[in-house]
Amino acid sequence: MMSRLKVMPDNPPRRPQAEALKPPPETTAAPAKIETRDLSFFYGENQVLFDVSMTIRERAVTALIGPSGCGKSTFLRTINRMNDIIEGTRLTGHVSLEGIDIYAKQVDVVALRNRVGMVFQKSNPFPKSIFENVAYGPKIAGERKKKVLAEIVQRSLKRAALWEEVKDRLNDSALALSGGQQQRLCIARALATDPDVLLMDEPASALDPASTAKIEDLIFELKENYTIVIVTHNMQQASRISDQTAFFYEGRLIEMEPTTALFTKPREQRTEDYITGRFG
Repeated sequence: MMSRLKVMPDNPPRRPQAEALKPPPETTAAPAKIETRDLSFFYGENQVLFDVSMTIRERAVTALIGPSGCGKSTFLRTINRMNDIIEGTRLTGHVSLEGIDIYAKQVDVVALRNRVGMVFQKSNPFPKSIFENVAYGPKIAGERKKKVLAEIVQRSLKRAALWEEVKDRLNDSALALSGGQQQRLCIARALATDPDVLLMDEPASALDPASTAKIEDLIFELKENYTIVIVTHNMQQASRISDQTAFFYEGRLIEMEPTTALFTKPREQRTEDYITGRFG
């Protein structure tokens, strides 16, 4: 693991090379990877999440579903503190990764985001070569050895099921790739920092059916080694790829169940109405 979640001293004289903070033994033994408790989120005075409590299991795919504007993407971004960069936002409640409060003031946010990678709705490769896109994260983390970087790039592209398609043109611009290839490149870039968790915000919504199928196959393979949380509007996609599904409505978590149970026997009427197309 290249980067682990780190907790810094309250008043460090300089940025230290802190050792990884290890969760207590009882947390290590628990099946939970991520937990939120009474999580609320505000854009200025506008509250968009209300008391969300959720447990996300390790090495499983958790799908977040719900109509547009219900808070799914905002919730996703609380898991790696991407909302921190938006001025005027605030959060109450708790978000923990393996028992560690990721909003504690001592947490190294850079290390957190290395450990919790993210893939966005629209592929966003850098205007650099394929190689430099994947090597970017490890370089930022301080890796300079060309041999090590080459190994990381190859391993990450293989994990993203892209190596065979690009291995002979690593120095070509990433912008020359197809849309589906660019999205898999962004997945490889996220994997290059060796994360534990991979967040995906509608990663296939802009792709054609063939590229979507490749992304879904990739997600199914990746869950053997990663905890994956995915936002999707596609009910069929959620049912195909996820192990558990959470339904959001108007900023509230209405129901979270194993995917088969939620789609066949939802407990809440609003859940049934959404997944059967009565609204959304």
